[in-house]
Amino acid sequence: MQSKMLQRFISKFLPAIEIEDFQPEPKFESDQNQKFEQEEEQSPETAELVAMLGFQPTNINHYKLALRHKLASNGKGNNERLEFLGDAVLSSVVADFLYNNYKTRDEGYLTNLRSKIVKRETLNVVAKEIGLDKLVNLPIHTTSHNLNVYGNAFEALIGAIYLDKGYEQCKKFVYDVIFAKYISVKKLEKATENFKSQLLEWSQKRKINVDFEIIDDVMDAENNHIFKCAVKIDGKVVANGNGYSKKESQQRAAKAAINFVKKHYECPKKSSINSQIGQ
Repeated sequence: MQSKMLQRFISKFLPAIEIEDFQPEPKFESDQNQKFEQEEEQSPETAELVAMLGFQPTNINHYKLALRHKLASNGKGNNERLEFLGDAVLSSVVADFLYNNYKTRDEGYLTNLRSKIVKRETLNVVAKEIGLDKLVNLPIHTTSHNLNVYGNAFEALIGAIYLDKGYEQCKKFVYDVIFAKYISVKKLEKATENFKSQLLEWSQKRKINVDFEIIDDVMDAENNHIFKCAVKIDGKVVANGNGYSKKESQQRAAKAAINFVKKHYECPKKSSINSQIGQ
């Protein structure tokens, strides 16, 4: 009864509305542009990106931005904000992976292992392994030897995936592509990365003086600091290392010094550090 009364009310008091009045609203121009952009023929670079990702991006612009270094931005924006986002997302995904796969390990162990996975050196290697270094938009004239560019771009890529597809797709990409093919967590578990601590521990046991000294600080072509550290054993320089931070230069110098010690000082026929370095 109520339904029939409502129908009579509408027919009596509301004007008839033609079907054509209910035409769908036109799409926004940005939506049309995005659709056109997705449907147009893929460039070789985009095809390489899709092959690397293993899925078709919804909004390719996120990925283009992720691959644009600040030196190539020309006022169009660069990948630093996406790098910030990707760093946080990647850390969360790795924590998720470790929490679920190392159920008997404590918080300290998991934190240390996560730091090995997400450290810049590891990400630099992964970026090159998946071919990301060939897609990063850098000026042709750049003389930078800062390999962190590629590790940074990898984090920015994770940020782009998160914005485009969400957390679960980021997780799938890291699990199925990165962990399955490029990162051996088992090897990283056994890896000892703090070369400075190793060298100092060695020196303390043998009562030998080891010193780290920053001997140079220069700027590269892109105004990045490059530090040079020297390692001295009993006052004699045995190794040097360069880095984009003092800590990085110290670690590289310490690694080189450890190689020197293994090759020379551990020899049982030698009794003094001076004889080992020929002084």
